[in-house]
Amino acid sequence: MLHAFTLGALSQLSLILSGLLVFLFTVSKRMVGAMAAFGAGALFAAVSRDLLPEAHDLQLWQASIWAMTGAGVFLLGEHFVHKKFGSEGPTGALGIVIGAIVDGVPEGIIFGIQIAGGVPVSVAFIGAVFVSNIPQALAPSADLAAAGWSKRRIVALWSWVVLACGVASVAGYGARFLADRVTGTRMAAFAAGAILAMLCNSLIPFATERAKAAGMWMVIGFCVSFAMT
Repeated sequence: MLHAFTLGALSQLSLILSGLLVFLFTVSKRMVGAMAAFGAGALFAAVSRDLLPEAHDLQLWQASIWAMTGAGVFLLGEHFVHKKFGSEGPTGALGIVIGAIVDGVPEGIIFGIQIAGGVPVSVAFIGAVFVSNIPQALAPSADLAAAGWSKRRIVALWSWVVLACGVASVAGYGARFLADRVTGTRMAAFAAGAILAMLCNSLIPFATERAKAAGMWMVIGFCVSFAMT
C-alpha cells in the first residue's frame, strides 16, 4: 500500500517542481502559452495512447457515460472557480489546476489497481505523466504568481494535488485488493473525458491567448509524449 501511495504521488511530483520554477526563472507570457500548448498536445497523446486503450474492455456506451461523467466533474469544478473568483484574475489558471486534479486522481487509482493486481506499471507511462505535468503546471503557476500568489501558496496548492493523487492510488490498491474484479477501465474513461473537457475549456484557450505558434507547440507536445509511451 505504501508502494501505491509513493508511485501515485511521485508521478505527480513535477507539479510542485513546476510551481517552484516560476520563482526561479522569469517566464515570458509567450513562453507560458507555448508550454501550455505543449502540455495540451502531451495530454492529447495520453488520452489516445494510454487512457482510451485502457478502457477497451468497456462497451462503447459504458465508456461514453464514464467519459461524460469525467467531463461533468471538471465542468462543475470550473463553475465553482468562476463563481468564487469571477471571470477575471486567476480563473483560467485555476481551471487548469482543476483539470490536473480530475486527471491525476483517476490516474492514481489506476496505478493502485495495477500494483494490487500484480500488473507491471509502465515506466514510459509514468514518465509521460511526469513530463506532461511540467507545462501543465508551469503555465497556470506563472499566471498565479503574476496575480500575486506567493511561492508558499502555489506550492501548497500543488502539494494538495499531489497528496490527493497519492491517496487515490491507495484507494485503487485497496479496492483491487478487496475485489479481484475491480479494474481501472472506468477510471481511464473518466480521466479521458475530464482531460478533453479541460483542454477545450481551459488549456487550449489559455495557450492560444498567449502564444501565436500555439498550434505548432501543441503538435510538438503530442509527438514527444506519443514517442515516450
